[in-house]
Parts: sequence; C-alpha cells; structure tokens
Amino acid sequence: MSQPNFIEILDTTLRDGEQTSGVSFSTTEKMTISRLLLNELHVPRIEVASARVSDGERNSVARICAWAKGIGRLDSIEVLGFIDSGRSIDWVTDTGARVINLLSKGSERHCRLQLGLTPEQHFALIADEVERAATAGLTVNLYLEDWSNGMKHSRDYVLAMMQALRPLPIKRFMLPDTLGVLNPYDTLSYIHDMVKRHPGVHFDFHAHNDYDLATANLFAAVKGGARGVHCTVNGLGERAGNATLSSSVAVLHDQLHVATGIDETRINKVSHIVESFSGIMIPPNKPIIGESVFTQCAGVHADGDTKHNLYYNDLLPERFGREREYALGKTSGKANIRKNLQALGIELPEEDIRKVTDRITLLGDKKEIVTQSDLPFIVADVLKHESIPSRVKIGGYALNLSSGLRPTASVKLIIDGREYQDSAVGDGQFDAFVKAVRNIYTTRLSLPFPSLANYSISIPPGGRTDALVQATIVWDLDGTPIKTRGLDADQTEAAIQATVKMLNLLEYK
Repeated sequence: MSQPNFIEILDTTLRDGEQTSGVSFSTTEKMTISRLLLNELHVPRIEVASARVSDGERNSVARICAWAKGIGRLDSIEVLGFIDSGRSIDWVTDTGARVINLLSKGSERHCRLQLGLTPEQHFALIADEVERAATAGLTVNLYLEDWSNGMKHSRDYVLAMMQALRPLPIKRFMLPDTLGVLNPYDTLSYIHDMVKRHPGVHFDFHAHNDYDLATANLFAAVKGGARGVHCTVNGLGERAGNATLSSSVAVLHDQLHVATGIDETRINKVSHIVESFSGIMIPPNKPIIGESVFTQCAGVHADGDTKHNLYYNDLLPERFGREREYALGKTSGKANIRKNLQALGIELPEEDIRKVTDRITLLGDKKEIVTQSDLPFIVADVLKHESIPSRVKIGGYALNLSSGLRPTASVKLIIDGREYQDSAVGDGQFDAFVKAVRNIYTTRLSLPFPSLANYSISIPPGGRTDALVQATIVWDLDGTPIKTRGLDADQTEAAIQATVKMLNLLEYK
C-alpha cells in the first residue's frame, strides 16, 4: 500500500463545485479561475463543466479550451460527459476539448434502478461510448458513480465492471464516494482491493464531505494506492461539498510526503478570489485559508513562540502567503501585546506594557474586538491619562433618544466619594450629557466648567465597523485649552470617557 511520489490532483471547482447551492460562475469568472488554477497554483488537471448543460456553458468551455491550447495546456482541461450515444462526445469535441470524463454507474443499485439496465447491458453501452470517444480523438477517463456503495453492497458488480472495461482505451478509472458514506478504514480497504486486483491501472479518488471525512478519506485513498485525487477550492460542491484543495495539499505534502506540483504560496489568494466569485464565505476557522487559523489568542502561546517557536507546527503561515497574528483580547497577556507592538515598531517599558494589557483585558471583558490597528490609540489613551488620579467617576447615566423629542440625559457623578445627580435636555445625546454635568458643577458645586472648543471622532485605518472609536475633545477653560481622549466601540461612550478625563484633569490641577 505504498503511495507513489507524485499524486495527480484534479480540481473540479468549475464542475462539481458549481453544483453548490446558489453558485453559478459567469464565463469571465470561469476563465479567471481556470487561469488561477493552471498558471498560479499549477494544478495538473481541471474539470471545467458538464456536457450538454447550456449554450452559455458551451461558450465558456470553448473559451477556456482556446486559451489553454494557446499555452500548451489543452490536455489539462476535462469535461464531464454521459453515456448518451455520442451526444456528449459531439458537444465536447465542438468546444475544442480533448479529454472527456464519462459518467457510468459504479453500483448495481444505480445501474438497475436508475438506468433500468442489467449490468451486461450497461457495460456494453459504456464500451461503445468509450470506443466512440477514442475514435473522435478524445482521451477518456471513466467515473464509476456511487462506487463506494458499489463496494459496500455489490462488490461483485464492481469487479465484473472492471473486468469488462479494463481492456478499453480508458486512461483513468475515477472512484467517487458520491454520497459521502465512506470512512478512512473502508476507503483504505476498498482502494487497496482495486489496486491489488488491477496493478498498473491509474485510479482517481473523488471524495464528498457529508460526514466531514473528505480529507481523511482522501488521505486513506492515497495510502491505499490511488494515484490521483479530486478537490475543489474552498471545498465547494453539492451538499456538504468536496475535499478542500488547501487542506488536501497540506495533508499530501506533510502527512504523506508526496509531491503535487501545487504552489502553496498562491493558495490563500486563489481561495479568496473564488470566495468572492461564489458568494460562499470561508469560515474563519477553516484550516489553511480561514481568517483566524494563524492567529494566536492565548498569551502563553505567544510567549512560547518567542521562546524557540514552541507553539509552531509545520503549517507555517508563510507557506500559504500569510502571516502569523496575535489576537488582542482578555486572554492575550503581555506576550501577545508585545508581539503586536513590535509589528508596529512601538517600544514600551514593561510597566507601560502592563497598563496597555490591563486596558485590553478590560475591553475584552466587554466583548469588544481589538485589532492591531486599534493598538496605537489604546497606547496613547493609556499613557496620556493613566497617571491622573481618578477623583471623578461616573456613577451612572441614562441617555434617551426619541422621535420628535429632544434627547435627554440623567447623570450621576461621584466626586471624592460624594454623589451628585442632575438631568438636562440637549441637541444630541452627548450634548445633553455635557449639560447635565455642567449643571452639577456650576449649580450644585459653584465651580467653573469649560466650554467645548473642538470635538473629533476617528477610527483606525481600514474603516472596520467593529473598530474602536477615539473621541478627541478640546475644552476651553478661561482661554486655557484642555485636550482629552476617550476610546470605546461606541462613539458616545468614547466622548463620555473623554469628558470624565477632563473632569479629573480639573480636579488634579
């Protein structure tokens, strides 16, 4: 059961992948994906369509074949065809393609119940179609649809089929787990049985992911002696999809130590272009290509990475054109913060890193998302205001916004341990808040209160909707400017924080 050193990948994103519910690629998108698969990823073979689907599909295949012929890769383009007295063969030859993947029935149940034929009748029709395709100058591969159930429930049928068809001019026999029913143990056993009985025959394995075992079954098939495997970009495909190209390549390279010719550094780029074309979003935890899979969240992991890469495995992000990231949140710890600061070129003493870590932990407890782009704002906010004693605190507030009514605010301040409460109406929620605070200072405490000279809101570059908001307010107290900042996911809350910092500056001075 030793596997060869090279495994031939057939990418069927443009055929089987397009059977994903809601996915239909335009001719331009099919052309783009074909170029990406052949030119950038260097996939050996791509299956681009099913014959006789539509005139638009015929046009797409013809354009792909014309382009592939121009770069010497026409033999890499394959089209699914049917046992239909030559109609698929005519359709394929008209497009300029040279490889047809004929679909036959790989289980007796499908043969008798779907086609209404005896095995002998079906085998004879397949033989006629193969000879017809070969006469037309086509290379023929043969799908044994529902082969996995055939091996489970009608093995004699599968063996008789191979015995009848093996002498024909068929380049590859393609063994699909059409309904995704296999597990790795069965896959290994069935493939090994096929290879042992038919040495020298090229067998492809085509997995489906109904039990989330597609990649594991692909691994087992290669262990059993399969020389080719079928994948789709992002695991697109009918029902639960097919084996994912990115994961399959990593498993083949790292676990089985075989070559595929695939350029790993282009995988992430191609995956996200297909994501855009298909409209099927990649889950953030999808291996290799998910947004979060190279992000360390726990601070202990970042610390271990600093100390001899203790939390690295062979799946280095650079292999796939990506970078390792360190998440910022309540589990980050100083090691994660330090990694992100280093990436931004910011150096801080340990005490300041501790303060920044405490602030990020506080934000994480509020379930606010913190990104590396937010970090300079947090640093500035902490370092500029951390040393100011907090004599003034917010005891509570309520902001009301109603259609047809002016906003109102009720505020409770705690100053040196004593509580003061007031309400006000304003032109906006923050304006009402400031007026309520002013009432406390001017009316209840007979203290001066500055006027608002300038108020600006900014978010980190990139404009993410979940970014932290920094409110920068300049206050004027008898001609003396006071500048404070607040930082929060909510714009009004950020401005309130800036106001409280101003009040503490007044008390401090």
